[in-house]
Amino acid sequence: MKFAVFGAGGVGGYLGARLADAGHEVHLIARGEHLDALQSSGLRVESVVGDTAVDLPATDDPAEVGPCDYVFFCVKSYDTREAAADLVPLLGSDTAVVSFQNGVDNEAWLAEEIGDDHVAGGVAYIFSTIKEPGAVEHTGGPARFVFGELDGERTARIEALDEALSAAEGIEAVLAEDVRVELWRKFCLICAQAGMTATTRLPLGEIRETEASWEMYRRLMAEVSAVARAEGVDLPETVVDEWSEFVQDLDPGMYSSLHYDLTHGKRLELDALHGSVVRHATDVGVDVPMNEAVDAILRPWADRNA
Repeated sequence: MKFAVFGAGGVGGYLGARLADAGHEVHLIARGEHLDALQSSGLRVESVVGDTAVDLPATDDPAEVGPCDYVFFCVKSYDTREAAADLVPLLGSDTAVVSFQNGVDNEAWLAEEIGDDHVAGGVAYIFSTIKEPGAVEHTGGPARFVFGELDGERTARIEALDEALSAAEGIEAVLAEDVRVELWRKFCLICAQAGMTATTRLPLGEIRETEASWEMYRRLMAEVSAVARAEGVDLPETVVDEWSEFVQDLDPGMYSSLHYDLTHGKRLELDALHGSVVRHATDVGVDVPMNEAVDAILRPWADRNA
């Protein structure tokens, strides 16, 4: 099958390389120095589950790629609306654009631009980044990718994607019964991990060991889950306890991409994270004081770095 990876960074680059190794036609869409390196030297993946190197067509112009069976949409959330307008040359009549991004709004933003029929949801559980131009480093996480049609239907195209991803080495593929549940489930964790590491400027281990900070971590998750349920998402009541147990085993030195962007003067995904929680909470009448606090603390930095 023919794939395009729109945003061939840590997540997209990893997926593209693994699918290329499995024999699929993969096109990378990137920009800047990373694109230059992809075009001159190919893509290297340094991974805890096995390294690989692939020489794939790479461009910053989707028109050079043409219609694809699937597009993995992996740009930063603040680029979603602008980048979505560039997807049209990649779309055939049944093309699925699968968002593997942070947040719960990207699919709706994509649908506004390209139509509901083309959009599918996705969740990535992987710790991977661009190590240097042309190289992606996968340092941990299960490389688990959860995906599904937004209406929950098991279409032929989503089942074919499940088969392709399941057959690729280094990928744990999960076809979700309800991908909206999975999007909000991960959103709970992201908002807690990102919010606490960014506001305290400290790693997970010190947050876990500080009673008040750990309580705030849990309350951030509880607020997100309450908003999800108020919106009709069937999120389990146990989600906070499940994630709290999960993060006990994570590296105490772990931060978040929001912390990295904050401390490196980069644009923040705050609007797609805690800003989004506050907006959704207002719509459904749920109080989210912890998420409001994170948003208020980081908002000046988001404005400055924008």
